[in-house]
Amino acid sequence: MATSTGALSGIGQDQFLQLLIAQLKNQDPLSPVDNSQFISQLASLNTVQGLQDLNASFSQQLKLQQLTQGADLIGKTIDYLPTGASAIKTGKVSSVETQNGSFVLQVGADAVTLDQIQSLRS
Repeated sequence: MATSTGALSGIGQDQFLQLLIAQLKNQDPLSPVDNSQFISQLASLNTVQGLQDLNASFSQQLKLQQLTQGADLIGKTIDYLPTGASAIKTGKVSSVETQNGSFVLQVGADAVTLDQIQSLRS
């Protein structure tokens, strides 16, 4: 099973191991898998696992950065464009919270995402 790392990025670690086990069970006993090919597949598995760990780390870093940015805005006045609105509103940020996995600022009765902010006032 000669597979590139790019092709492996679409499958998970468990699926990869299932494919590898199936290959080993069904190989021709007179012509077993070449050791270098087997080592290459294990290296690909390690690469996939490393990429998954890196993605999880980046995701956590992004959440921490968003929380820090939101916390820095508490007490500040912002101009923002509410979802579905055509007019910019102004208000003071009172808190930061999580909604549906994203950080939002509470501005009066509005929940404002960081990308809705148009400008910041002191």
